[in-house]
Amino acid sequence: MNGNRYYGVRVEGAKYGVGFGSALAVAISYTNNHSIPWAIIHGILGWLYVIFVALFR
Repeated sequence: MNGNRYYGVRVEGAKYGVGFGSALAVAISYTNNHSIPWAIIHGILGWLYVIFVALFR
Protein backbone atom coordinates (compact mmCIF):
# COMPACT_ATOMS: atom_id res chain seq x y z
CA MET A 1 0.00 0.00 0.00
CA ASN A 2 2.80 2.44 0.80
CA GLY A 3 4.38 1.80 -2.60
CA ASN A 4 1.23 2.96 -4.39
CA ARG A 5 1.02 6.15 -2.35
CA TYR A 6 4.68 6.96 -3.05
CA TYR A 7 4.15 6.37 -6.77
CA GLY A 8 1.12 8.68 -6.81
CA VAL A 9 3.03 11.49 -5.13
CA ARG A 10 5.90 11.17 -7.62
CA VAL A 11 3.55 11.27 -10.63
CA GLU A 12 1.71 14.34 -9.34
CA GLY A 13 5.01 16.09 -8.62
CA ALA A 14 6.24 15.39 -12.12
CA LYS A 15 3.07 16.83 -13.65
CA TYR A 16 3.42 20.07 -11.71
CA GLY A 17 7.15 20.31 -12.46
CA VAL A 18 6.61 20.08 -16.21
CA GLY A 19 3.86 22.70 -16.14
CA PHE A 20 5.89 25.11 -14.04
CA GLY A 21 8.99 24.64 -16.20
CA SER A 22 7.05 25.43 -19.36
CA ALA A 23 5.40 28.50 -17.84
CA LEU A 24 8.73 29.76 -16.55
CA ALA A 25 10.35 29.23 -19.95
CA VAL A 26 7.56 31.16 -21.71
CA ALA A 27 7.85 34.06 -19.25
CA ILE A 28 11.64 34.27 -19.55
CA SER A 29 11.55 33.95 -23.33
CA TYR A 30 8.92 36.65 -23.82
CA THR A 31 10.75 38.99 -21.44
CA ASN A 32 14.04 38.52 -23.30
CA ASN A 33 12.83 38.34 -26.91
CA HIS A 34 9.38 40.06 -26.99
CA SER A 35 8.28 37.38 -29.46
CA ILE A 36 5.27 35.10 -29.05
CA PRO A 37 6.50 32.44 -31.55
CA TRP A 38 9.82 32.12 -29.70
CA ALA A 39 7.97 31.99 -26.38
CA ILE A 40 5.88 29.06 -27.68
CA ILE A 41 8.98 27.20 -28.88
CA HIS A 42 10.77 27.78 -25.59
CA GLY A 43 7.63 26.71 -23.70
CA ILE A 44 7.75 23.37 -25.51
CA LEU A 45 11.40 22.97 -24.52
CA GLY A 46 10.54 23.92 -20.93
CA TRP A 47 13.29 23.28 -18.40
CA LEU A 48 15.95 22.94 -21.11
CA TYR A 49 15.51 26.61 -22.02
CA VAL A 50 15.38 27.69 -18.36
CA ILE A 51 18.67 25.92 -17.64
CA PHE A 52 20.24 27.35 -20.82
CA VAL A 53 19.33 30.91 -19.79
CA ALA A 54 20.61 30.33 -16.26
CA LEU A 55 23.96 29.05 -17.49
CA PHE A 56 24.66 31.39 -20.40
CA ARG A 57 23.07 34.73 -19.51
